[in-house]
Amino acid sequence: MTDETAVFVVDDDELVRRAVTRLLKLDGYRVESYPSPQAILEAGTADSAACLVLDLRMPGLNGLELVEELRQRGVSTPAVFITGHADVPTSVQAMKAGAVEFLEKPFDDKILLKAVREAVERDRTERIDREGLADIESRAKALTSREREVMNLVVQGLLNKQIAGQLGIAEKTVKVHRGRVMEKMEAGSLAELVRLAGRLGIGDSG
Repeated sequence: MTDETAVFVVDDDELVRRAVTRLLKLDGYRVESYPSPQAILEAGTADSAACLVLDLRMPGLNGLELVEELRQRGVSTPAVFITGHADVPTSVQAMKAGAVEFLEKPFDDKILLKAVREAVERDRTERIDREGLADIESRAKALTSREREVMNLVVQGLLNKQIAGQLGIAEKTVKVHRGRVMEKMEAGSLAELVRLAGRLGIGDSG
């Protein structure tokens, strides 16, 4: 654990907020706490957290509504929900919202820490995936419109001759475009190009 791993606690109960904050700090996390969903939204810092620990029922926005609002703002930080009023429909709703865990107060400290560790690991994996996709998208932006057309047809399994016929260009021109596509996309093989295109939602692999 490093102090770069941030967990944000949102709970209107000051005693619970302090207790959870202390527990997480003792486990090595950097912790920020907020008394309400509005407070964390106004701070605009949720995207720097690796995990959110949220009370489900709070005045104004509740924990589920906060997660939805953050998603609309492009923030998909994993959340651990805690509540003093658990019921099956609400817990199911929380899990559908992407909750890592749904804990009823009073909860066992070890279970909370386990849930937070799982959330932090999920966040790490998702951030790596997003960074990887951003890199692939950057490569694709270097393609000309014709090169993108050729790539789309290549990953569909068409031969150079078929691509030439479909685009109304010479087969040798297709070969040139195909070579440039492979170079710009940094693909060492057709299989690799198909995989990259799939990440972009192109072809049958996405």
